[in-house]
Amino acid sequence: MQEPVWNEWRRPGPTPAQRRRDVIVAGVVLLCAVEVTVLINSMGAFVYGRAPSLREQLLWVLALSVPLVVRRRYPLAVMIVVSVLFIGAQWRQTGDNLVPSVVLFLAIFTVGAWEQRRTLARWSRIGVIVWMFLWLGFNLVRAIIGPEVKFKNAAGPMDPMLANVLYGLEFNVFFFAFAYLVGEMAWTAARRQAQLEFQAEELRRSQEQNTRGAIAAERMRIARDLHDVVAHHVSVMGIQAGAARRVLDSDAGMARDALQTVEQTARTAINELRGLLGVLRADAETDSKAAPGLDDLPELLDNARAAGLEVSHGVYGAPRDVPSAVALSAYRVVQEALTNVVKHADASHVDVRMRFLESALEVEVADDGRGNVASGGAGFGLVGMRERLAVHGGSLEAGPRRNAGYLVRASLPTEEKA
Repeated sequence: MQEPVWNEWRRPGPTPAQRRRDVIVAGVVLLCAVEVTVLINSMGAFVYGRAPSLREQLLWVLALSVPLVVRRRYPLAVMIVVSVLFIGAQWRQTGDNLVPSVVLFLAIFTVGAWEQRRTLARWSRIGVIVWMFLWLGFNLVRAIIGPEVKFKNAAGPMDPMLANVLYGLEFNVFFFAFAYLVGEMAWTAARRQAQLEFQAEELRRSQEQNTRGAIAAERMRIARDLHDVVAHHVSVMGIQAGAARRVLDSDAGMARDALQTVEQTARTAINELRGLLGVLRADAETDSKAAPGLDDLPELLDNARAAGLEVSHGVYGAPRDVPSAVALSAYRVVQEALTNVVKHADASHVDVRMRFLESALEVEVADDGRGNVASGGAGFGLVGMRERLAVHGGSLEAGPRRNAGYLVRASLPTEEKA
């Protein structure tokens, strides 16, 4: 999804809920206008000292309030209509000027907040404000050149008429500037909300992509585990089955032992495969023994011995618990290394060492064979080891030894990074 050009963003039209709220606002404004008009007429406290009939005043407030019903759907038209009616109501000198001013404020604000054509929104509001100030100036001039207005209670240091003019100008400057700026702020807030929603959608898409990547990586990990299990156990089973076939006629006892090893290895392979495949089942129950660890290394060594290798095993440092994922990776490295020794090295002896260092676990498999290793037809040999170790921030050394044989050494951090 391409990111919009936010300076050219256009606000979507009002929702049905917002349209309903406009109707409610218009109704509330009308009720307030009727109440204020009735109260002012009952008191006789008219803004201009006199007023037309109550019926005409009510018609004016009705005409001013009704356009607010569609103020967000047609903001520019509503502002123009309200502006004309506002000046008409003042020309007729209706008794109240408070509610008409509120209606005019809402109309100007709505253009700033909702008008799609931003240039038109700006200049139309400026035009209305200028128009209103011209009307204000006309009224001030008419008041100055008309009959002298008496300010009976005037007691301040300024000329009463001058004070009246300044008061009217300052109040209207604040009124119209506030209406203009609040409309701009509402538009900006709506655009910022649209940006946040766009970024949230982008984040959701990114998370979905990351999830798909994680699923693919998990499938790759399971594929490596399947390779490790199948390659190791099937290699041992093949060697033992071959040995049993060769001695079946001459040494039934040795053939029986070899077949028992094949049976035990097959069961072990089936158990590990069941645990791995269970990961792919949505309703699979968690099995704590599904993933082998360091405690299962002796079984690997016994399988290597059963394949005809002489195996030495040493543990150095103080043994301690390590994260299960690290233990599994160490187990798989040893398993893959022993599988390669059995299949490709033509070795007679293999030395397996495990070192518990201060902040790492190190495993080492060294043989006395021909000094070569196959990476596995499916590409999950040394490449798979390196990928597995890279997940934990570990490292792998693999290559021929100086004198004879092949060495695989893996280092796995056992402490989480801060």
